[in-house]
Amino acid sequence: MSAPMNYLDGNAAAGELSRIFAMDITCAEGQCANCGAKRRFAEAHLYVQCPGLVARCALCGHVLLRLVTTEQHVFLDLHGMRYLSVDAAQQEASNEQPGLSPSSNSIRARLL
Repeated sequence: MSAPMNYLDGNAAAGELSRIFAMDITCAEGQCANCGAKRRFAEAHLYVQCPGLVARCALCGHVLLRLVTTEQHVFLDLHGMRYLSVDAAQQEASNEQPGLSPSSNSIRARLL
């Protein structure tokens, strides 16, 4: 008998993350700072049984992201990720967001 799943996939964080990011971060590729796995954020294991959201690496379980919203602040911790890479051309085609350069293939943010 296997343990019950008590998490959602990273897609469940789309609504909360859209309050911070203009692009759909669930489509972004990220790298786990612990094991080095490169996966789409949608594949992360999302835990919502706590104050806020906690996303963990699907391979090693390391915390990738923490998001807590209060009345006056939104706290975002991305220490568990080395980077997030978003395909800007794909985002522009799907969202038609102004201000993105169609000539750039991707936007990569290095998280320190």
